[in-house]
Amino acid sequence: MESALKPIDDKLLAMIADLHGMPKGAFNIRKDGQLLERHSSANIEIATKTDYPGIDIKIAPGTKNETVHIPVLVTASGLTDVVYNSFYVGEDADVLIVAGCGIHNSGSEKTEHDGIHSFYLGKNSRVRYVEKHYGEGEGSGERVLNPITNVEMEEGAFCEMEMVQLAGVSSSIRETNAKLGKNAQLILTERLLTHDDQTATSDMKIELEGEGSSVQVISRSVARDSSHQTFNPLVVGKTACRGHVQCDAIIMDNAIVTAVPGIEAQSQDAMLVHEAAIGKIAGDQIIKLQTLGLNEQEAEEKILEDFLS
Repeated sequence: MESALKPIDDKLLAMIADLHGMPKGAFNIRKDGQLLERHSSANIEIATKTDYPGIDIKIAPGTKNETVHIPVLVTASGLTDVVYNSFYVGEDADVLIVAGCGIHNSGSEKTEHDGIHSFYLGKNSRVRYVEKHYGEGEGSGERVLNPITNVEMEEGAFCEMEMVQLAGVSSSIRETNAKLGKNAQLILTERLLTHDDQTATSDMKIELEGEGSSVQVISRSVARDSSHQTFNPLVVGKTACRGHVQCDAIIMDNAIVTAVPGIEAQSQDAMLVHEAAIGKIAGDQIIKLQTLGLNEQEAEEKILEDFLS
């Protein structure tokens, strides 16, 4: 495995999966549309799909304190990579899943990765899912990422999802769909940075179908230069449930941010709230940091770093 990795691969893995060396436990590393290395564990089986490109990850009931890494690397200019990954999480399991895609495009052609991830969470299971996207490369070709995430949660399941888009992604369209059963709980946090003339769209539909289910959607984003962001979440309450949607964005330069948080109650017992705030960096924040010894640019970068952390 180590001999198959190039220095740029090591850098991308560190950026998107916080990996420094080989991961422990179950993992699947994909590069330029092909399997690079895979390892299953006693409780987590990773197998190649027979109908679509991608993998099935089966996590045994009762599995505790294990991690699954499934990073994707794309370094070939002009490649369009599409992958379908399905996660079957058994009852009472408690696991961490680390995904993400890093694109290094040194050419003039568009490079694209579209990851379609489907999660099926059994009763009382717990999942923390972290997905990071990052792009770089000295070439003029676009770096495009269009992820789709589908989640189905059975009674009592808990899922915390952290979706992060770092620098360098030319354009992205993220689609997230979730259906929650009785007493299921979803916490979905999205952190996004765009710059230059990049575009990013996030569409969400969360359906609270089971009594006592709840969702918290949090979006924190920074739009710089001439970039354009659109945040379009919808929470649908179909029974006695709770939902909260919050969007906070910092806008800079000539950027554009559109936030349209939506809530739809189909039951008189649904309790749903949404809020959105878009604004610039407060001048007093910069002044305060300058009194601590930072110059204006350093103060600005520190504020943005803290905001997105």
